[in-house]
Amino acid sequence: MNLKKLAGVLAAILALDVLSLSALEVNKSELESAGNVDAVVFRNYSGPHSVINTIEEIRAIGTGLGKTVKSSDMGKVIRSGSSDRYAVIHAVDPSTKEKLDADIFIIGKNATVDHITNLRRIIAAYLSAAYGYSDRDASTIATFVTVYNAVYRGNMDVFASKYKKIVTDNISAGKVGISTNYEEWPGNTQLIIPLYDLNGGLSTIETSVISDKQVIKSLQEDEDKSLEARKDMVDIKEREAENADEKVKAVQKEADVANSNLKENQKKSAEANKAAQTAQTNADNAKKKAEADKAKADNAKKKADAAQTKADSAKKKADENPSDKNAQKQADKAKSDADKAKAEADKAKTDADKSQAEADKAKSEAEKKQTAADEQNKKTEEAAKTAEEANKKAEEQQSAADKKRSEAQEERTQIAKDQQALIEEQKANESAPVMYGLKNIDDLGVTCALVKINTDTGSVIKESPVSVIRGRTVYEDGNVFIAVAGSNIGKGAVRLIAIDKESLDMAAESKETLSEFSALAMRNGSYYCVIQDGKNFYVGKFNNKVEGQSKSVVPVKAATPITVTDKGVLVTGKDGTPVLLDANDLSQKK
Repeated sequence: MNLKKLAGVLAAILALDVLSLSALEVNKSELESAGNVDAVVFRNYSGPHSVINTIEEIRAIGTGLGKTVKSSDMGKVIRSGSSDRYAVIHAVDPSTKEKLDADIFIIGKNATVDHITNLRRIIAAYLSAAYGYSDRDASTIATFVTVYNAVYRGNMDVFASKYKKIVTDNISAGKVGISTNYEEWPGNTQLIIPLYDLNGGLSTIETSVISDKQVIKSLQEDEDKSLEARKDMVDIKEREAENADEKVKAVQKEADVANSNLKENQKKSAEANKAAQTAQTNADNAKKKAEADKAKADNAKKKADAAQTKADSAKKKADENPSDKNAQKQADKAKSDADKAKAEADKAKTDADKSQAEADKAKSEAEKKQTAADEQNKKTEEAAKTAEEANKKAEEQQSAADKKRSEAQEERTQIAKDQQALIEEQKANESAPVMYGLKNIDDLGVTCALVKINTDTGSVIKESPVSVIRGRTVYEDGNVFIAVAGSNIGKGAVRLIAIDKESLDMAAESKETLSEFSALAMRNGSYYCVIQDGKNFYVGKFNNKVEGQSKSVVPVKAATPITVTDKGVLVTGKDGTPVLLDANDLSQKK
């Protein structure tokens, strides 16, 4: 901050013996040079309005959007609202667990929201209606959502790294996030609200993402370091940690049951596999015995067949030689040997059939045991999978609880430091020499804002939220500043206003609408500016409560200069000729 320059301008103003601050304009870059240029500072319309919506009407926008989502299947993509005004795309894809789902809040081209407070009211009402958040928690989350989206405005790489394809398919680099200038909101805004667990209650919204280090860093740049909002977020995270702890207990019980069930099934599998192995060994042995007995039976049958052939040959020979006693004797012996061989073959076959039956039975028993073992092993595999999932779920819940608690503790520590720094800063500002001035809001100087400056350090003590002061002219009058302020954009209006010197908030506004090109002049406690009445413009006289005192009969140019002297008020008439008006009642002087 160039203090010599400021002191020089102030001296010039005092030398002119006027209370106008029109000559004092503080360059925006100078004011921000000592701070973080990446800080999110929302430029809102904080001037007069032609139409004023109630808080209930503003919240009703978000409530309506939220009710549509609440009443639908949240596991599917849902579209709610009008894309030309306000809309939400509930972008979820349950088929993948990688990355985050999100709600995409859209400000359409015909939307009229012009203040971040009102936008946050809409978002908060949406969160309450859709997911059941309390008003306070919803308001806190809405604050962080807007700052988060301003910090990462247009950064598709960041959003692509964190969100599912269903989300990135519905956003564009030119619109994603939110501009810090309210004039750029309509038709160019896609706010991302990260979803963590649709059945998570307090953890439906992923608070860790919207309160990352960059967001906190930006909030720390606010005049009050956003202490209250940050404290409320810490409170949410601590409650999230408590809820996660309860879930940890529940899922750990499930995991314990699953692990116990797994052990029992593993024991049964071991027993079943052992039984199946024993049965298979028995079956193998029985098969070998059956094969050996069959081979023995086959061999006995061959011997019996051979003996029978020999007996048949001997009998034939005996029949051919009935008188040959030796032939008869040999035939009888051959028959006896054949009968004996056949008996042995029959016995071997019986033994082989018995062994085969036992082998078949052993095989059946082995197959039965193996089937039982396979079934048990399948149960064990399922039990192992269940246990693995239960253990993983328990670990995830514990990790979530630890993460929220760690973030909360870290932020509480930082809040305490910032709170102390703020107290020290406030003490320093209370005793510091100060001055008031105007700061450019746009490059052309069409609109300005009042700032209160510490002249020792050049730091801004306070900046007025009224950022639509026109004509670069402000008059100090007791506890207020008088200025022409406002805009004709949207629901705005241009009026004469009074700004409270302490809070720098708008304290009062005129009933009359002014020309957006109106000059402002002051003399003897009265203020003169240009009133718009239909298509014509007139000079109006006001007191320091911005109450109208009189109005000229003669119409004037919308941008007429106003020169107030002891002889009257000199203005330019509608036809372009100079007109002199009486300073008291604004009647035309001859």
